[in-house]
Amino acid sequence: MTESVPGGPSAALTYTSYLALDEVLTAQRPRSDEHDEMLFIVIHQVYELWFKQILHELGLLQRCLEKGDAPHSVRTLRRVLTILKVVVAQIDVLETMTPRQFTSFRTRLDASSGFQSGQFRELEAMLGRRDRRMLAPYARDSESYERITAAMSRPTVFDSFLRYLADAGYDIPSRHLERDVRTQWTGDEDVQRVLVQVYGDDSGPSTVADLLVDLDEGLQEWRYRHVKMVERTIGTKSGTGGSAGAAYLRTTLFHAIFPDLWAVRSRL
Repeated sequence: MTESVPGGPSAALTYTSYLALDEVLTAQRPRSDEHDEMLFIVIHQVYELWFKQILHELGLLQRCLEKGDAPHSVRTLRRVLTILKVVVAQIDVLETMTPRQFTSFRTRLDASSGFQSGQFRELEAMLGRRDRRMLAPYARDSESYERITAAMSRPTVFDSFLRYLADAGYDIPSRHLERDVRTQWTGDEDVQRVLVQVYGDDSGPSTVADLLVDLDEGLQEWRYRHVKMVERTIGTKSGTGGSAGAAYLRTTLFHAIFPDLWAVRSRL
């Protein structure tokens, strides 16, 4: 396998060139001489790479659900769940940095903040969040603004799941299959009755439903670990970029992505 080099002969594809390591390994540009800033940068770059992969997998998940492909939906969900476990485990590495070590370079971060992660906001939108306040940190002509806006205009993962259930023969009301996907889904009693039936049948759809619950729980676990990491690192200080830090992050805890799947637990 070869690659073409502009203005020169073809060169053999190498590990370094295939993975673009010359670009990846020079993408860490600390703004101080503090030893621990490198760890901070690498961890967050790796987060963004995993977010990119999760977005990639959720796109496949929706296509599989909408085709009625349960086996590949299950495999894709299990991969996302495994990635989430790695994402959560990375917090253990970040927590090896003491508050004093973080403070040593924190002022160099200026207005940058994790709240500006466009990929995480796009992920939230794919999973159902419909809140235009997410767009506030981004210029209207930026790629992040466009991607988040587009994600909030497409069917969510739960919309695709409802389509999958309908195609599997479950009586999902047509008003939900034809709903305005730009609006926030808050749960529906008719859908919950169908979900009770899904669990009662104990077949492929119930497996997909439980993996979606696992996904919801996994994201909530990441949020919890994240807020506790912020609290142990900066306490009650404001976050970089003027964010409210841990105070805001605590407000995001225990918000279900798929409220209907949780609402039916007491009926099973």
